[in-house]
Amino acid sequence: MTNRLAVVLGLSLLAALRPLPAAEGVYEKGPKQSFEAASNQRVPFAPGGTIRLNNSYGYLTVEGWDEPEVAITVTKSTDGFFEPGQKEKADQRFGQIRVVTQRRSDKELAISTALPARHGFPSSILPSGRIIVTMPKKDKLGITVECTVLVPRDSRLVVRHDNGYVWVSDVTGDIEVRSHTGDMIVMLPDAGLYSIDARTRMGSVSSDFTGKSLGGFSQFLVGSHFDRASQTPARRIYLRMGRGSIEILQDRPDRPLERH
Repeated sequence: MTNRLAVVLGLSLLAALRPLPAAEGVYEKGPKQSFEAASNQRVPFAPGGTIRLNNSYGYLTVEGWDEPEVAITVTKSTDGFFEPGQKEKADQRFGQIRVVTQRRSDKELAISTALPARHGFPSSILPSGRIIVTMPKKDKLGITVECTVLVPRDSRLVVRHDNGYVWVSDVTGDIEVRSHTGDMIVMLPDAGLYSIDARTRMGSVSSDFTGKSLGGFSQFLVGSHFDRASQTPARRIYLRMGRGSIEILQDRPDRPLERH
C-alpha cells in the first residue's frame, strides 16, 4: 500500500512539472518588437497626365522620373511593440489598410489609402439636442504607412494628405498639396516660372523663391502666407497646411539632399 501511494504521488508530481500546452491568446515570449510589411506595384501611365493621391497619411514621398509609368512602394509598420508570436495579429491589421490604384482615364490616375471604419453609430447629438448623421471616423489601427511614389516628371500632381510628412521633388507640372497636420517640403527645379500660393492656418511658410510673405494673427489662429505671382504662363504651385510647416526649396545641384 505504501509503495502504491509513493508511485501515485510520483506520477502526480511529474504531471505537475510537465509544461502546459500553449493556450489560445498566449503568445511566444521574447523581446518585444515592431513589425512591418512592404509591397510594390507599377502602373503604366503616359507623361503629362494627372495623378491624385487621396487620404494618404504617415510619410509620403513623390518624386518625378523619366519612365512612362508610376511606381508605388508601400511600407506599413506597427506604432507599438509586440511579442514575437503576435506577428499574425499585426499582419491582420496590415491587410485592413490598403493602398489602391484606379485609372479614371488615360490621363488620370488615382492612388488612394483605404482605411477600415471605426465601430459606432453614424450619428451625433448637438448641444441643442438635434441629432445629425455623421459617418464613423476611419481607424488607422496603430499602423503607420510610408509611401513612395515615382511619377512621370511632367505630371500634374494633386495630393490630399491627412497627417504626417509630405515630400515632393522633381515634378515639373502643376502641384497642389493639402495636408491637415505635419510638415511639407516641395522642392522645385531651379529653372522655371512659378506662380506660388502657400498658406498655413497655424505654422510657418519658408521659401527660396522671392515673393510676399505674410504672417497672420487672430484670436483663434496663427498662420503664414507666401505668395509669388507671375504675369506670364507659369507652373501653378498651390499648398495648404492646417497645422504645421511648409518649405519651398530650389533644387540646385549644390544643395545637399536632406529629409526630416
